[in-house]
Amino acid sequence: MPRMTAAAAAVEILKLEGVSQAFGVPGAAINPFYRELKNVGGINHTLARHVEGASHMAEGYTRAKAGNIGVCIGTSGPAGTDMITGLYSAIADSIPILCITGQAPVAKLHKEDFQAVDIASIAKPVTKAATTVLEAAQVPGVFQQAFHLMRSGRPGPVLIDLPIDVQLTEIEFDPETYQPLPVYKPQASRAQAAKALQFLLESERPLIVAGGGIINADASDLLVEFAELTGVPVISTLMGWGVIPDDHELSAGMVGVQTSHRYGNATFLESDFVLGIGNRWANRHTGYNLDAYLGDRKFVHVDIEPTQIGKIFAPDFGIASDAKAALELFIEVAKELKAEGKLPDFSAWAASGQERKATLQRRTHFDNIPMKPQRVYEEMNKAFGPETRYVTTIGLSQIAGAQMLHVFKPRHWINCGQAGPLGWTIPAAIGAATADPETPIVALSGDYDFQFMIEELAVAAQHKVPYVHVLVNNAYLGLIRQAQGGLGINFEVNLEFENINTPEIGVYGVDHVKVAEGLGVKAIRVTDPNELGAAFEQAKKLAQEFQVPVVVEAILERVTNIAMSKTVDMSDVTEFEELATEPGHAPTAIKSLKV
Repeated sequence: MPRMTAAAAAVEILKLEGVSQAFGVPGAAINPFYRELKNVGGINHTLARHVEGASHMAEGYTRAKAGNIGVCIGTSGPAGTDMITGLYSAIADSIPILCITGQAPVAKLHKEDFQAVDIASIAKPVTKAATTVLEAAQVPGVFQQAFHLMRSGRPGPVLIDLPIDVQLTEIEFDPETYQPLPVYKPQASRAQAAKALQFLLESERPLIVAGGGIINADASDLLVEFAELTGVPVISTLMGWGVIPDDHELSAGMVGVQTSHRYGNATFLESDFVLGIGNRWANRHTGYNLDAYLGDRKFVHVDIEPTQIGKIFAPDFGIASDAKAALELFIEVAKELKAEGKLPDFSAWAASGQERKATLQRRTHFDNIPMKPQRVYEEMNKAFGPETRYVTTIGLSQIAGAQMLHVFKPRHWINCGQAGPLGWTIPAAIGAATADPETPIVALSGDYDFQFMIEELAVAAQHKVPYVHVLVNNAYLGLIRQAQGGLGINFEVNLEFENINTPEIGVYGVDHVKVAEGLGVKAIRVTDPNELGAAFEQAKKLAQEFQVPVVVEAILERVTNIAMSKTVDMSDVTEFEELATEPGHAPTAIKSLKV
């Protein structure tokens, strides 16, 4: 039996489980593992500038490509605690990443050793498993179990904590006989599929709510096939955006209190049956007024996690199943029903949704200087085609982007839906671009998100990771300012100041162009909305020429209120800006405005 250090065995297992890329920051307690990364070889490594950044890079890497599992590595103590936010973001959105931390020697764990912290206990609430390995011979089994857990059931992250003496201990391990554990995913039964479709047969205005579980299951093609077979319109959740192209005749938009379309909410409120697949009924989708969301509708809920069913409300029927397995059965049963002439004709209902899509639109075309954010998204729609993958986190920039941008493919909207940590966008974009360098990436940030982890731009410069980063700057915590309005305050949300080194930008404070250039990337500042298109084209060329990110900063008006519900009720959304009343008001809408 071959002998090697436990750290070398861990690296061998990573490779055998399909890992070829890792993100991290070395340190004393994890250096033996880094030695084996070098000696064993076969795994590329991206050196982050912040360990939280490494965890978000791992998330972006997983989210960009089916089957990927991002790996982030850090030393003991603060490196592990820095990665907690990434683990939280990952578990909230069902994203498998593996976090590997160094640790003090086993004999020192109870002696308050330098940078020794019980990271496993800290990480337990935000992982599927968090383990400090005390016996070197257990390392292969712990890593094998980690991959089994990350892939089985509802996907999610795992943390493995390795004391330095455990890493250095020699063990017996034969990579040639290693085999990954079988992945467990619950499967719907034929009887369950038939019962679910019985609800469909009894409805007149059905909808499918397509969640991120469909993307995790790599089942978007099956979802579209099922929708086309039955003629049922599809509402995407924020995490499921892209499962069906926005311009598909059965795409009915998004629903919710923030990241929603006027036509999506209107169509939902007309429905009488909802089939939810791989979704969580998250509160930004349902709102807090469940009475308005539920109405008199019937609901069937399909989710891979049995305890998710009934968590928010009790559906009329629930199925614990992987989305792909359920959709395969739904298609099988639907084909039989169609052959028997039992499938209702929902074409008039679907057409009514497209009519709303063509009439209930928000205005995007404004010529104001400083510019309105709506115009930025209009110009993005013109400049960036259907192959574009967007990466963003939270804020008015993300909410407006979800209302006005277009997505045509799964995994082309990379967004931390539940946790929403500021600073997420830059590292996540780096991870996504590393996973799939052939797909053009456009990141979207407000000024505060951009400033949180701006140092990670240097990582992209060092490792030659090109993408375009759209930065909308109003020198405000825009979403928090808008939320404070209901409390009658505008407190500690103003970022304006006059920069003594860049007086020409007035009160917009931070000179993002100088900072970005200082970190090794390119940057363009735009103040006139009519110059945005040329700036985006220049950014694409510069990114390819220099193989680095290119930041396009759009200087916005200081205050803009983006459409959302003041009452957290999806039936009560306030439109703060002018609506589109003629085609020129929304020239890049997915359908030409019908007046």
